[in-house]
Amino acid sequence: MTISLEPTSPTPSGGGGLITFGETMGLLTALDVGPLEMSRQFRYGIGGAESNVAIGVARLGGSATWFGRVGTDATGDMIERRLRAEQVTTLAVRDESSPTGVMIKHHRFAHAGHLDYHRHHSAASRISPDDVPDDAIRQSAILHVTGITPALSATAADTVLAAINIARTAGVLISVDINYRRKLWDPEAAAPTLRNLASRADILFAGPDEAQLVLGIGAGATAVELATALTALGPKEAIIKNGAHGATAVIDGQRHRRDAYAVHAIDTVGAGDAFVAGYLTERLNNSSPEGRLETAVRVGALAVAVPGDCEGLPRLSDLSVPFISDDVLR
Repeated sequence: MTISLEPTSPTPSGGGGLITFGETMGLLTALDVGPLEMSRQFRYGIGGAESNVAIGVARLGGSATWFGRVGTDATGDMIERRLRAEQVTTLAVRDESSPTGVMIKHHRFAHAGHLDYHRHHSAASRISPDDVPDDAIRQSAILHVTGITPALSATAADTVLAAINIARTAGVLISVDINYRRKLWDPEAAAPTLRNLASRADILFAGPDEAQLVLGIGAGATAVELATALTALGPKEAIIKNGAHGATAVIDGQRHRRDAYAVHAIDTVGAGDAFVAGYLTERLNNSSPEGRLETAVRVGALAVAVPGDCEGLPRLSDLSVPFISDDVLR
């Protein structure tokens, strides 16, 4: 095992900004629509919910740190280079025993995308509490974790709890995105772990179905009812992100609502991460709840208008791009 600790952004690790961790993988995308075996053009990039958020925050001018495990392979090299290029402080453990995970994205039909994961026994699944950079968490303002990481392995689940405990002791805000992945675990196994994770959050993000899973209820509740019920678990801020239907939040007991922007969606993968990045950037800036939701839905809308997992995440200057059709922006 080797560890790369080279600072990669102009600010020190943490720096009062966001810190996050999880599995970042190589992302192989088939550019042709149709059966995967018929594709002749591919793009190779990176993808991962947590690193997407880190990149999104950095592009919006915030301080972001990512840590995690990658293999001693070309994909691991690429992940480190890409994160560094995005001005994300990167604390990467290089695992000599396991490879970096890979996911394959393809469209069997134009309207239906598929993701296949190759992450069993990946380097990221071997993350452990010993890999947690305690000082970097203590120096941060927000620790962001997702419900993906606990599904990777028992040690990964322990790592999430260890990081949360460090953050809680240091007075660092804890952000949790439920981000349930059915391909990683079934609902019965996931629900108690995700509920426990939600109860430890200060800021909680969930889709309607994810909120229902955490709360153990069926369909039918409104977004406000779901957000209110989630705050009863402990978070002071519960945000229901619902794609084209906008976002609803209960923040410090007050209800807030923001409609989505109408946009031609090209690639919706990573849209939720973009939303979270926008919200947390404004949270770091101490913006109002209305300002947080406005930026969140705007960032999410711009991200889906570009193909790729993190490629379309907007920069701060992009937030002024109008949501109207125009041949040339002057």
